[in-house]
Amino acid sequence: MAAGTHSAGIVLHRVVNGTDEILLVHPGGPFWAGKDQHAWSIPKGEFDPETEAAIDAASREFAEELGQPAPAGSDRRAWVELRPFRAGKKSIHSWLVEGDLDPAGIVSNHFEMEWPPRSGKVSSFPEVDQACWFSLQDAPSKLHKGQVPICGLIETTLGR
Repeated sequence: MAAGTHSAGIVLHRVVNGTDEILLVHPGGPFWAGKDQHAWSIPKGEFDPETEAAIDAASREFAEELGQPAPAGSDRRAWVELRPFRAGKKSIHSWLVEGDLDPAGIVSNHFEMEWPPRSGKVSSFPEVDQACWFSLQDAPSKLHKGQVPICGLIETTLGR
């Protein structure tokens, strides 16, 4: 892929009553508060491909955003690499991984920023404030618009 930023993540997948579901995360902080449509993402984060393998970054980001190790830990043989795609200037590298996770149990890392703006006060916010399972049919309206192509990649990979 061309130069630009790179991001890597895990798409956790399960089947419930015959319905394919994926786990999405909602960004924390004041900019995303109260937003739902096209506000969700797969658990992912940026990495430098010159210093870190995409699959290692995906595993790291999963643990940082959800507070739990990536499924299967270091045994990644069951992870299915999806075709990388572009979201704006960012290259998204992702893996489809079968597993389950209780969204109520997530514990995200935090970031700091000046809030309110120009107040001089620094506040801490969770990188992810919630996680939720969505069907592949509902996910496109929840995902950031640039990440919607991942649903088609998942359907193709699953043979749906």
